[in-house]
Amino acid sequence: MALPKTRTVPTENRLFSVVVALIASNNGLTKQQILSSVYGYAERYVPRGDNASLERQFERDKDSIRELGIPLETIDSPDEPGNNQLIRYRIVKEGYELPPGLSFNAHERALLGLASTVWREGSLSAESRRSLMKLSSLGVRPDDSLLGYSPRVHTRDASFGPLMKAVDSRQTVSFDYARPGENAYRREVVPLALVSFNSRWHLYSFDIRLHSPRTFLLSRIVSPVTTTDVLTSFVPDDNADYAAKALEQLRLLANKNVAEIRVRSHTDASTRLVARSGTETTQLTSVPDVQSYETLQVGYVDETLFADELAGYGPDVTVLAPSSLRAAVRYRLDKAVKIYG
Repeated sequence: MALPKTRTVPTENRLFSVVVALIASNNGLTKQQILSSVYGYAERYVPRGDNASLERQFERDKDSIRELGIPLETIDSPDEPGNNQLIRYRIVKEGYELPPGLSFNAHERALLGLASTVWREGSLSAESRRSLMKLSSLGVRPDDSLLGYSPRVHTRDASFGPLMKAVDSRQTVSFDYARPGENAYRREVVPLALVSFNSRWHLYSFDIRLHSPRTFLLSRIVSPVTTTDVLTSFVPDDNADYAAKALEQLRLLANKNVAEIRVRSHTDASTRLVARSGTETTQLTSVPDVQSYETLQVGYVDETLFADELAGYGPDVTVLAPSSLRAAVRYRLDKAVKIYG
């Protein structure tokens, strides 16, 4: 008779079980004790049998726990130092608890829980689940009644996942980057931060060849992101807020490039562009068809991408200035008419 299949335990549940078991043990646990007794391992543990796959899984889980910022310690056996089978693992509760005096009210707990459920796709969905596991183990639980209103953040750029890992590890990477109308060229950078500005993801980095900071649009990375061993004298400052620097530079650029746009009110274009206009008041104009329009001042970072966006709104948007942006949008609309009639 065939044995029933063992139900797979989700990674975050297994990690949570390991953390709880190690916090509860004053003297720590050996690998065998963990594999034979902790939920997520014990179901597949074979006494006096081959548990090599479980041991490999535990090695990966140790790395994941440490990546969460949880202080997982190892203690050598005093009788047989260096014997991996006798090494004990423990998590000192005092080093894992919230700092003294730090607490969260119900609203703050709800926001923390919601923040940890934002990401839905790719590697970030796994990171989100792991962060929710850590919050739960600290006693920070989301308000279930609010989860239905949780925002969702997506990124369709294939380079996002590899770059996020490179930012975390400060690993030098290379990729092919192509501006409109130009051939792609290779860039080697130290990734420092990923930021979203005007609904587009940007990489803030140190360019090794140019020896200076550079910001790249992820949508223009046209090759897989690969890690490199290129030497550089640049050392990232762990105390620097690179994301804030990137956003400040993007805001300054957007403040220099300002378009005057007439937008039909109560449309998708109006909803999106008014929020980015940065103007305290808008000028309402009346036209013969009784439609109302708003004249907006909207800053932008990249004229090519902004023209793509504005052309997508069709007749709901008219560019008044600058002339280069107006021509770029008109070119796209004319091209669409030629292709689709």
